[in-house]
Amino acid sequence: MHGRVPGQQPGWQGLPRALAVLASLCLIAACGPLVPRIEQPEAPAPSTAREAGVYPGPAIRELRFAPDDARDALASFIESCPRLLRRTDASGLTTGEDWRPACTAAATWPVADAPRFFETWFEAARVGDGRSFVTGYFEPEIAGSRDRRPGFEVPVYGLPGDLVRAWPQSVPEAERTGNPPLGRFDESGNFIPYYTRAEIEDGALAGRGLEIAWVADPVEFFFLQVQGSGRLRTPEGEVIRIGYAGQNGRAYTGIGGVMRERGLIGDGPGQYAGSMQGIMQYIREHPAEGRALMRENESWVFFRVLTGDGPLGALEVPVRPGSSVAADPRFVPLGAPVYLTADRPELDGVWIAQDTGGAIKGPNRFDSFWGAGEDARRIAGGMSGRGTALLLLPKGTLARLGTR
Repeated sequence: MHGRVPGQQPGWQGLPRALAVLASLCLIAACGPLVPRIEQPEAPAPSTAREAGVYPGPAIRELRFAPDDARDALASFIESCPRLLRRTDASGLTTGEDWRPACTAAATWPVADAPRFFETWFEAARVGDGRSFVTGYFEPEIAGSRDRRPGFEVPVYGLPGDLVRAWPQSVPEAERTGNPPLGRFDESGNFIPYYTRAEIEDGALAGRGLEIAWVADPVEFFFLQVQGSGRLRTPEGEVIRIGYAGQNGRAYTGIGGVMRERGLIGDGPGQYAGSMQGIMQYIREHPAEGRALMRENESWVFFRVLTGDGPLGALEVPVRPGSSVAADPRFVPLGAPVYLTADRPELDGVWIAQDTGGAIKGPNRFDSFWGAGEDARRIAGGMSGRGTALLLLPKGTLARLGTR
């Protein structure tokens, strides 16, 4: 387990000048029409780390690597290395060979000297402004069954064969760049979006043999889908671990944000707590409204049964409590160390980017993993940290990128 423990007003000095400017504008308006203001279009959001801008961070020895944090991160980095060496880096920052010296050294590095490993082999870089937002996730455990039986009526679907990537006929050839969208072909052969959460809940996939398990509580299962993996405990005491297999291609909508906009959660009188626990309490106490809220998130996650150690992240290696984060691979090489400082001290230190998430989009957006059980649920459900993020890249990367 990781060593982290949870736990100017405007002045009046400019007023005379402001009045003079206002008087001048009034005179101009009296003499003739003002030149109309030209609206400048907003710059498109960066799609990779290179577009966001990569800048040198502080000297690596200025960073504090707590021994326990560094030890756990080193272990996770070693597990990531085989994938890191073979994986194409979508951020455009590194190649597999860039990581080979650090991975080779990591394999035999003394665990007791883990902080020096990161100081020796890496340099710090900032992507964009470096301002980070970090949430939390965990591995939930809910009641489930391998077979449908009374009290276990909510299906857990495996990945359907008709969920494919293709270009709709309405998209011109010149615009067909990147990955095609996910969807399905209808009876007429037209490519259309895949079924929504509501359609799936209403039986769009029933009777096709896609069920890999059944669960008792649709609300608990909704939050397990948000986490992306979890454990099903059967009445007989068996534990079935399930992991992310795919998603229906529909946009993810965080119902917490929707509820906050509507004044249902927050800090006001009569509101529910702005945490996973508060959201769940509202849904329990308002079942009809809660079901409608959950359906506003049209995204549906498909699962597969997992064997082996720990839930698997997008890097296909186990994610570890307190040392693994989910990140957007367009901005962070999956497998790379990330150094966080935040207004939540349990986030401070070095993590390894080993996972992705539907809501984890953009530079400096992370989701920290806290393990399984009630403590993990409590920490992850209330996690919302803001601070700074640094990528730890192999030494020499910044010079190659031309940033120093």
